[in-house]
Amino acid sequence: MYHPFSIIETLRSSWNILRKNFAVLFIYSIISLFVYGFLNVLSLLLFINDTLVSELILFFFQILIQSYLTLSFYKLVLTLMDKEYYEFEFKEIIPSLKMAFNFIAIIIAYTLLVATLFFINKFLEEYDSILVIVQVLEMVLLLFLLVRSIFCVCFIVDDDSKPAESLKQSFEVTKGNFFNTLFIGVIIIAIMIITLIPFVSILSLFGPNRSSIEFLIKISFYLWFVIAFPTVQVIIMVTYRKLIYSHLDVDDDTAETL
Repeated sequence: MYHPFSIIETLRSSWNILRKNFAVLFIYSIISLFVYGFLNVLSLLLFINDTLVSELILFFFQILIQSYLTLSFYKLVLTLMDKEYYEFEFKEIIPSLKMAFNFIAIIIAYTLLVATLFFINKFLEEYDSILVIVQVLEMVLLLFLLVRSIFCVCFIVDDDSKPAESLKQSFEVTKGNFFNTLFIGVIIIAIMIITLIPFVSILSLFGPNRSSIEFLIKISFYLWFVIAFPTVQVIIMVTYRKLIYSHLDVDDDTAETL
C-alpha cells in the first residue's frame, strides 16, 4: 500500500527512536567529542609548520576526522533503527574510508560552488541593481540544492553510494516532497536554537568574567552538542527512511517498523 509522507508521523517516530536510544546516542556523542578533540590536538602537533602544504594537509585531515565521525553517527542511528531488538557489533557502526572520501567530495563540490558564486558577486559589485537580483537567485539556488541533496549522506552510509549517485538518489527521494523536506529543515533549525537558549541563559545568569568565559562557553557548547546533535541526526535519518517508503509499494507491516 502507498504510504504518503507525513511530517507528524516522522516527528513521532523520531521521538520514539530518540527516547529509546538517547543514552546510547548521548554516550556516543561524548566519545565523539573526545576523539575529535584528541585527534585535532594530535594533528596540530604533527603539522606544526606554517607552510602552505602543512596547512592544506592539516585542513584536509580535520575535514576527514569530522566526516568520519559524522558518518559513524549516521551509521549508529541507522543500526539502532534496523536492529532495535537485536544486538550489533561495534564494527557495524564504523564507516569505511571510502564513505568518508565520498562525503568529502560532496563537501568540496559545494565549496567550489559557493566560491564560484562569491567571485560572480565580486565581479558584479559595481552593478548594484543587478547584484541584488543575482544574490536573491543564488540564495534560492543554494536553498533548493541543499534541500534536495540533504539525504546524500544517508545514501552514502546506507547504500555505500558514490558522490554523484548519492546526490541523484537524494534528488529522487525528495521529488514531490520539497516543501515537506524544507519544513523538516526548519524544524531542525528551530530545535537547534531552542536547545541552545537554556545554555545562553545560564551564561547570562552567572555573568562570567573574562577568565572563565572561554571555559564556560566550551562546556556549554559540549552540553548543547550532545543534546542537539543526536536529535537532529535521528530526525534526518527517519525522514530519509520515511521518504523512501513513500516512494515504494510496501505493506503496512514494513512501513510501520518506523
